[in-house]
Amino acid sequence: MKTKIAIIGGGPAGLAAAIAAKEAGVEEVLIIERDRVLGGILNQCIHNGFGLHTFKEELTGPEYAARFIEKAKELNVEALLNTIVIDISRDKVITAMSAEKGVFTIEAEAIVLAMGCRERPRGALNTPGYRPAGIYSAGTAQRYVNIEGKMPGHDVVILGSGDIGLIMARRMTLEGAKVHAVAELMPYSGGLKRNIVQCLDDFDIPLKLSTTVVDIAGKDRVESVTLAKVDAKNKPIPGTEEIIKCDTLLLSCGLLPENELSSQMGVDLSPITGGPRVDESLETDIDGVFACGNVLHVHDLVDYVSKEATEAGEHAAEFVKGASKRDSEAAIGIETGNGVRYTVPVCIRKSRLRDLLTVRFRVGNVYKDPEICVYLGDKCIQRRKKQICAPGEMEQVILKKTDIEAMNSGETIRIAIENESK
Repeated sequence: MKTKIAIIGGGPAGLAAAIAAKEAGVEEVLIIERDRVLGGILNQCIHNGFGLHTFKEELTGPEYAARFIEKAKELNVEALLNTIVIDISRDKVITAMSAEKGVFTIEAEAIVLAMGCRERPRGALNTPGYRPAGIYSAGTAQRYVNIEGKMPGHDVVILGSGDIGLIMARRMTLEGAKVHAVAELMPYSGGLKRNIVQCLDDFDIPLKLSTTVVDIAGKDRVESVTLAKVDAKNKPIPGTEEIIKCDTLLLSCGLLPENELSSQMGVDLSPITGGPRVDESLETDIDGVFACGNVLHVHDLVDYVSKEATEAGEHAAEFVKGASKRDSEAAIGIETGNGVRYTVPVCIRKSRLRDLLTVRFRVGNVYKDPEICVYLGDKCIQRRKKQICAPGEMEQVILKKTDIEAMNSGETIRIAIENESK
């Protein structure tokens, strides 16, 4: 089996990339999706808040996904459902399997990685205590409630203040459960400010910062959890323990880009994001292999996923048409300054730039009244004041092609946080 562009994953990123590639004039575009339907995680996100940037209206997750699914069908995008990709070679041969076809291969001229992300499991948290029933990731609990129609429990504690955990605090409350607290190891929340307000404050659910679970009691079913304050090194502080009786513990302790396939094929991965290191075209270090969405870096808004994936699909289309091949041109690196943890992309080639380039990044701490500064070489070309920058919200700067073309050989781009209030 052969195709021009193969897209691994049929969630919001894969759908947007496929639509963009089709609209760019590539007829053979194939989505490979392991689930029985397209749409990805959006199918279980029945709350609203999606689409404000993309469609200028507020939609639920399934409604947002449906817009893209309908468009993909209109464009006759082919999709292999219930199909698991088990290997991708560096020369872009995909090995997949399904109940219908067995094990088979697909040869692609370009590949877009759009596998999304997964939740950090309890095993990665080293949480002490028994291993009883009643411990779920927040996303698993969301699926049980919203898709399966089952309640994981009725007395709930949530560890981690990621957006899924915050949203599930509200969801469990609306379904009649008592959410006793959301505990967060860090001194700041990992979720969007609007979710803290709408999901916790509006329901009088306490958010306990610099707090973690130090014990889980109960052999057959969770009976209680013990919370404790932590110090600056995230070590529990003796004497601060608080026992909360509950039957359910939900874990919302971060998301990890799903990059086992990327790693197997030898894609260069960032140790900070866990996703591929990409250039201005969202192309990895392997020619013709692109990445977008949460497999690249974890986003806070699906609208940004769709926008980024649209660009990846367009660049993949340019690649198969022969108009976007990499040459020997040296790349300009993007460096991170004070407070900036990473950037996407990590480098730029002048010859492949569009008029405007969006560089997305996250900060590593909470900064009050900071300035986001962009340097081209030693020259500061942007200085934007903000009330606050926090790790839970993605930031971005927009660079002009004309500014970058004026850079001297050997110069780099640097993005930094400056002049923050102490």
